[in-house]
Amino acid sequence: MKQQIDAAAFGEELASAVTEDFEKRRSARRSLENQWRLNLCFLKGRQYADVGAAGNLEEAEGGYYWQSRNVYNHILPVMDTRLAKLARVRPVMNVRSATEDDSDVLAARITARVLNSTWRRLDCDAAIASATEWSEVCGTAFYRVGWNAARGKFLGVKDGAPVFEGDAEVEVVSPFEIFPDSLTRKDVDECESLIRARVVSASEIKEIYGVEVAAEKQPVLSLEGETAEGVMLIEHYRKPCKAFPSGRVVTVAGGKLLAVEEFPYVNGAEGGRVYPFVRQLSHGEPGCFFGRGIIDRLIPVQRAYNAVRNRKQEFLNRLAAGVLTVEDGSVDVDALVEDGLRPGKVIVYRQGCEPPKLLSPGNIPGDFDSEEEKLLEEFVLLGGVNEVSQNYKATLGVTSAAGLRILLEQDDERLTVSAENIRRSVMETARRIIRLFRQFTAGPRLMRIAGEGGKAELFYFNASDLTSDDVVFEAENELTCSPSQRRSIALELIDSGIFEGKVADKNVRDKLLSIMGFEALVGSRSDDALHAARADSENAGLVEPRAANYDDHEIHIGEHTRFLVGGGCNALADPKAAEQRLAAHIEQHRAMLAEAENPLNPTKGE
Repeated sequence: MKQQIDAAAFGEELASAVTEDFEKRRSARRSLENQWRLNLCFLKGRQYADVGAAGNLEEAEGGYYWQSRNVYNHILPVMDTRLAKLARVRPVMNVRSATEDDSDVLAARITARVLNSTWRRLDCDAAIASATEWSEVCGTAFYRVGWNAARGKFLGVKDGAPVFEGDAEVEVVSPFEIFPDSLTRKDVDECESLIRARVVSASEIKEIYGVEVAAEKQPVLSLEGETAEGVMLIEHYRKPCKAFPSGRVVTVAGGKLLAVEEFPYVNGAEGGRVYPFVRQLSHGEPGCFFGRGIIDRLIPVQRAYNAVRNRKQEFLNRLAAGVLTVEDGSVDVDALVEDGLRPGKVIVYRQGCEPPKLLSPGNIPGDFDSEEEKLLEEFVLLGGVNEVSQNYKATLGVTSAAGLRILLEQDDERLTVSAENIRRSVMETARRIIRLFRQFTAGPRLMRIAGEGGKAELFYFNASDLTSDDVVFEAENELTCSPSQRRSIALELIDSGIFEGKVADKNVRDKLLSIMGFEALVGSRSDDALHAARADSENAGLVEPRAANYDDHEIHIGEHTRFLVGGGCNALADPKAAEQRLAAHIEQHRAMLAEAENPLNPTKGE
C-alpha cells in the first residue's frame, strides 16, 4: 500500500514539474509566438492586426469613420512565388557504399531501394511542401521521424492483439508545438531537454493511455489565439545523460502522468538515441533556435503600402464625389447630405445667400505614385523574388537568351539559402528512416518498389543489409536548373547519341536521366527494361529461372552475373542453392546465345 502511495505521489510530482516547465518555456517564447501569429494574419489578409500592450493580437482602430481601410495584399503573391520555386527542391536520393567491396555496394543498393520505396509510400514530398509553408511563414518547421508498429503488413494475432510489420512515419510539426530548453540553442540535438505540446481530444488520451482526463478550453497554438475544447498533451524529452543513459520521455496531460519511457529510437549517427525531430529553417539567425520567416521583413512595407493606397483612394473619392461648401442656413443640409449632388437634383437655397459649390480638391500629388513605386520595389528587394518572376517589365530591353538566362539565375540565387536548408533537413530525415528500418526490421522483409518497365518490383532485405546510411543527392540544387534549361540539356543529350548506346551504357544513361530530373524516361517500358526486370525477378526467386528463345540473352547474362558477383544470393533463404541455380541458368543463356549467333556450332563461345 505504501509503495502505491509513493508511486502516486511521485507521478503527481513529476507531472506537476513537467507542466510547470512547459508554462515557463511558453512564457519565455511568447514574443516569438505573437510574431508567428501576426505573420499568419498578414498572409491571410488581416493586415490591421498588431500586438497590443497586453501581449495579445488586437485589431488596430481606424482614425475617422470615413477613412478607407482596404487591404492590398502583396505578401501573398510573394509567398506564392517563393513556394512555387522551392517546390522544385525535391532531391533524387541515393546511398553511398561504405567501401568499394561488392557486399557493401550491394548493401548500399538495397538501402537506396528501401529508402526510395518508403519515401514514395509515405508521400514525403507532400510533407516537404507542408513543412516549407511553415518555415517560410514562421521561419521554422520540424519533421517528426518515428516508427508506427500498427502499420505495414498484417502478420497475425498475439495475445489477442493484431501484429503488424510496422513502418516508418514522417509527420510535419509546426513551430508552435516545439519548446526548447533555451532559445539560444543552435540545433535540436544541442538541447538538454525538449518539449512538444499540442491540443488533442480527451477521447484520444483515453484510447491511447487508458487515462481519463477532463477536457478544457485550450489555446490552439497554431492559430491566432483561438481556443478549442481538448487537453494539452505535453511530451517532455530528456536527452541521454548519466542519470538517463537511454534518455527519458515523460508524457503528461491535464496534470496527470500518462507514461514514462526511454527514447524509443536508435536514430543517432553513431547508434545513439537522439530526439526524433529534424529542424528545417527558412533563414537562420545567429544565437537563436528558431529561424526567421520572410513575412517578418514584409510587414512594415505592407502597412506602408496599404496606407498609401488608401490615402490615394480617399483622394480619388473626393475627386469623384466632391466636397461641398454651404453657407449656414442657406439650404436644407439634411436633404443635401442624404442625396448628394445626384444628376438632375434641384437645389433650393435662400435668396441672398451663396449657392452651394464644390471645393476644388486639386490634382493628385505625384508623391503618391512615386511612393507606391518605391514600396513595390521594397517588396521585390525584401521578398527575395526578383521582378522577372512576377512582372514582364524587368525583361524590357533584354532581348538575348543569355541575358534572360542571367536574370533567371539571379532570381533563383536569392532562394539558395532556403533551398539548401530544405535539402539539409531532407537528407537528415532520410538517414533517420534508414536507421529506423535497421532497428525494427526482424528477419527477412518483403518490400514493393516501382521497377523498370513500369512494373511493380518486389525484393527482400534484412536489417543486416542496411549497413550504410550515407545519403547523398544525385544532383546539385534544383534551383540551378530551370525546366527550360532541362529541355535544352535533353536535346543536347539526344544529339550526343546517348540514347543510342548498347546495353553496357544503359546504367550510365539511366543515371544521367535521373540526375537531370527525367525519371519518367528511366522507367519507360523499353524492351531492355522489360528484360532486365524479368532477370531481377529471377534473381530474387520470385519466378523460376527459365531461358526462352525470345529473351535478350546479353541482358539476362549481365543482370544475373552482377547479382552473383555482388553477393545478392546472401540475402536469400538458401544462398548456396540459389547460386547454383543461377549459375546453371546463365549457362543456358550462353548456350542459346551461341546457337543464335552460329547455328552450325552451338558450343561456340562457351
